[in-house]
Amino acid sequence: MSKSRLREEICRYGRSLFERGLTPGSSGNISLRLDDGGWLVTPTNASLGFLDPARISRLDAEGRLVSGDKPTKEIPLHTALYESRGSARAIVHLHSTHAVALTMLPEIDPRAALPPMTPYYLMRAGETALVPYYRPGDPAVADAIRGLAGKYSSVLLANHGPVVAGDSLEAAVFATEELEETAKLYLLLRNLNPRYLTPNQVTDLVTTFGLELPSHHDHEGHDHG
Repeated sequence: MSKSRLREEICRYGRSLFERGLTPGSSGNISLRLDDGGWLVTPTNASLGFLDPARISRLDAEGRLVSGDKPTKEIPLHTALYESRGSARAIVHLHSTHAVALTMLPEIDPRAALPPMTPYYLMRAGETALVPYYRPGDPAVADAIRGLAGKYSSVLLANHGPVVAGDSLEAAVFATEELEETAKLYLLLRNLNPRYLTPNQVTDLVTTFGLELPSHHDHEGHDHG
């Protein structure tokens, strides 16, 4: 796909996410890794609903701005997820309401922020890690994400929002949306003793669809979460 088409894809998906209220104001950002090792990334203080393809930031493989507007200040968290998830081609970061709310609940397990509620949550988002609060743009968030050792494609930043990687922009967007809907389901059902998927049902999904879930890997290094 040409770079101009990729720029248009970022704008199209950004507008879709914004128009459905998944990230308010000028919050949220999207990046795409290019074949030359550089990236396209949404600019700082830009609303995802009103992106201009020509003003999308283009960075080289060292992260230097080549063209376009100044990039989002959230570059450190994108960098860390790309470095630790070799298959990642796109990353979506939102401030979506239910996912942010989930991060503030006291019972959340940082190695599995959501229980296995639906098959599509596991198939699209996998399991989700929760990392502690960091000031937006703080480079320390990168170390927290690297500490997950690439096991997770979806990460929640406490009191902030989700960061989700995919092997395409479409996959990253769909996984982010699935994460948000699952967080909404969790909040709707909280304290109602709902039935989650059983371990056998999860194993069946892993086997049938070739899912890579951290809980189904060997547990060496699992305490990095």
